[in-house]
Amino acid sequence: MIKRLLFSLGLALSLNACATTDAAHAPVATAPFSTAPVATAVPGMVSTADPRATQAGVDILRQGGSATDAAIAVMLALTVVEPQSSGIGGGGFYLRTDATGETVSLDGRETAPSGATPQWFLDENGERLGYTQAVIGGLSVGVPGNLALAAEAHARYGKLEWGELFAPAIALASDGFAITERFREFLSFAQTRGGHTAQGRALFYNAQGEPLPAGTLVRNPALAATLTELAQQGPDWLYQGPAGDALAALVRGETPGRTGMARQDIAGYAAIWREPVCAIYRAHKICGMGPPSSGATTVFALLKQLEAHDLAALGPQSATAWHLFAESQRLAYADRELYLADADFVPVPVRGLIDADYLRARGSLISATSRMAQVAPGTPPGAAYALADGEEAAESGTSHFVVTDARGNAVTYTSTIEGPFGSGLMFGGFFLNNELTDFSFVPEVDGRPVANRVEGGKRPRSSMAPTLVFAPDGSLRVAIGAAGGSTIPIQVAKTLIGVIDWNLPVDEAIALPNLFSTGEKVTLEEAEMLLAMRPALEALGHEVGTRRAFGKANAVEWRDGGWVGAADPRSEGIALGQ
Repeated sequence: MIKRLLFSLGLALSLNACATTDAAHAPVATAPFSTAPVATAVPGMVSTADPRATQAGVDILRQGGSATDAAIAVMLALTVVEPQSSGIGGGGFYLRTDATGETVSLDGRETAPSGATPQWFLDENGERLGYTQAVIGGLSVGVPGNLALAAEAHARYGKLEWGELFAPAIALASDGFAITERFREFLSFAQTRGGHTAQGRALFYNAQGEPLPAGTLVRNPALAATLTELAQQGPDWLYQGPAGDALAALVRGETPGRTGMARQDIAGYAAIWREPVCAIYRAHKICGMGPPSSGATTVFALLKQLEAHDLAALGPQSATAWHLFAESQRLAYADRELYLADADFVPVPVRGLIDADYLRARGSLISATSRMAQVAPGTPPGAAYALADGEEAAESGTSHFVVTDARGNAVTYTSTIEGPFGSGLMFGGFFLNNELTDFSFVPEVDGRPVANRVEGGKRPRSSMAPTLVFAPDGSLRVAIGAAGGSTIPIQVAKTLIGVIDWNLPVDEAIALPNLFSTGEKVTLEEAEMLLAMRPALEALGHEVGTRRAFGKANAVEWRDGGWVGAADPRSEGIALGQ
């Protein structure tokens, strides 16, 4: 079925739209954005960034698998067909709820090698390394967490046998998958990473070093073999066996001048169950992922700071509404930069950052008639001491997917290897992440420690924001998440404003244009609706720039007695019902 989908459905749909990352020359789509086709089903629903991964999840549901089983199968399939964005060489965050409303979250974020120090990205003179020097090679590779996350989630919530979840991905890797137009564009603009190794060049480039054309069938026997071993032996094949020795040796050999990754770093990795972060916005309970993710606190701040404003009355065509959203972003991201990091290493005032009184006070700084002249971080309740704002590279890449099943369970899961093709290193047919560049490149500023500085065993701050939204009656209304680096919380919050305040179906809310304003400039997606507001935004005091389409969200919504799945029209993703 997967192979038939490849040609009859997947490739045809994937050419309809493109998605983007934060990279300056990433593949883009052009506006305007019509909503992508939606799917409706009562038993279960799968929404992913690639039709072939969506089908993999649906196949698992139809075999009696749980939402967790299907989500794992999707993650594995994306390792094959979307290797530039996510997979077993990276990590992720998993958020799940069931028919009773019980919600859990699992942290599969990558960790820094035990020998890493705060000076990890400084040269011998104490100067920060250049981006390319830091990213390409072993210096940026964290211990992959997705397999450990999958195993932990499956042990608690799986229904099918572990090995069955690998069948769709193994078929895609061994039988072959077609290069889509979007994937070819990634191969072109990120060639220094996609073609960094001989393995990558052999898979995706011709003898002249050019990306293979769209439509080319690519087989990845090395990855098929890796997935087969993992299916038969479990995650210990990588974390505890000889494969882990080889992985550590590869990364260490590509980490000049540093201690590098050790065997025990891989053997000692563990996914961690963490308390979800939940709070109330307009009688809806919003739950998300806590530190090391900045997703939950930032999404909620973006919303709650605007609760005093009647967004419903303003509506999506109002320049004032988008101005308010831009101002809320400036406040939320000022706090995010200063306070968010791995809470196992630094005190993160999570409860203070979502405290209703605190966010009302922050929101009171926002005027509907003018732009704030300056924005500074606040002091949320529980903030123990003043940290410093560091310097991180722009985040990009990532993939999100949502699954619901007939048992009333829902999983929203974000998976990433960070930038396009991660570190450029390949092992066993898959790309290794560059997640360590999500740490600050500088350890302190003016003598104050940076919360998100590098430390051995620490998990870098993430923008990934898998989110669950419960209606006032306690029932699950929306499960959502997005890809696109630091724009992720903004995409999620924009969509939730569309659903909760503007009463839009989730597919229409996702298709709303994106506006990004975390610094001194407002960046508008080149969509007619927002571009028409540019004079009004400038009159309110904003410096306005534009960029082509960015964003890649996926969601499932309970509507009219059934699950409705939606995928971002900027992407090649689709939703399919069980």
